[in-house]
Amino acid sequence: MKLKKVVLASTIALATTLSVSAQAADKKVLLKTPIAFGSHLPALGTPIKWYADHITQTSGGTIKMKIYEPGKLVNPAEILDAVSTGKVNSGYATAGYWQGKLPASALFSAVPFGPEAGEYMAWLFFGNGLKLYQEMYDQGGYNVKVIPCAIISPETSGWFRKPIEKPEDLKGLNMRFFGLGASVMEKLGVGTVQLPGGEIFGALEKGAIDASEFSQPAIDERLGFHKVAKYNYFPGWHQQSTVFELLINKDTWGKMSQAQQSAVTTTCMATMTYSIAEGEAMQYSAMQKAKENGVEIRYWNEEMLSLFENTWMEVVEEKKNSDPFFDKVWSDLNEFRNGYALWEANAFLPRETQKQ
Repeated sequence: MKLKKVVLASTIALATTLSVSAQAADKKVLLKTPIAFGSHLPALGTPIKWYADHITQTSGGTIKMKIYEPGKLVNPAEILDAVSTGKVNSGYATAGYWQGKLPASALFSAVPFGPEAGEYMAWLFFGNGLKLYQEMYDQGGYNVKVIPCAIISPETSGWFRKPIEKPEDLKGLNMRFFGLGASVMEKLGVGTVQLPGGEIFGALEKGAIDASEFSQPAIDERLGFHKVAKYNYFPGWHQQSTVFELLINKDTWGKMSQAQQSAVTTTCMATMTYSIAEGEAMQYSAMQKAKENGVEIRYWNEEMLSLFENTWMEVVEEKKNSDPFFDKVWSDLNEFRNGYALWEANAFLPRETQKQ
């Protein structure tokens, strides 16, 4: 027994020494990372800051990350191209930004009436999600490695200057809207524009737009929407959860050792935990504060929710018919969700019970 213990201890010590030696031999990497969201925005921009603070330690000191606030090095809309061409070696955004180039990309960002965070991660990590996610960039000719690196739970459905009680109330509105949900709103007579977060308040204040969605209550609070729009609608049918991605130039990725690649992906998984926990922790107080500031928190009536969902399914059919890869991803996600529905229907309390 003593001999076995000595052998075991020696083996562990040798493995540890080899691991440390391997890390020491790794070439140091500096990830210059433009980000799409200000690092001051909770759960939206703070996760990548948390990542930058921890990747050095998890990589044994061989990887450092320097983040660049939106527009400081690369504009948010240009991050994918900048990483792919090697202008920068990494970037942090959400895939929905690229749907003009890659129609299926929005399915890896936020899906109207789609999966909540737990189900979304289940599909990504244990379904075909990650495989399809990388395949999309490869087919599109982008020289990037994609890694899901944060996730947040539902957003608000939007900030409006007046109540929206019926479909006719939407017609003629100009609204800032993101992702696939914008296609739904456009079919309902809303003019949509995708403005960066920092420009929304000014557009609302000047009347350039009539309404806006952006993110979760605690994030919207930082941007001051409650000062100019007093009707805040829920649920965020268009973004029940949102995934954020770390993009790394494939040449940079290929030069990393296996240990460094593992540090990058493992730290991203930890950051996903951090992001959703942070987001869930702060929404209640932000909503309470909004009410104190005169905001009416409203829940969409059944007519409006049904309208949004039925219109979304029309959008799905149009996008499936116009883009084969969108069809491929949607079919896979839908198949996964159909299976997950058995678990969901039996495992979770219905909303009516939760409200008691």
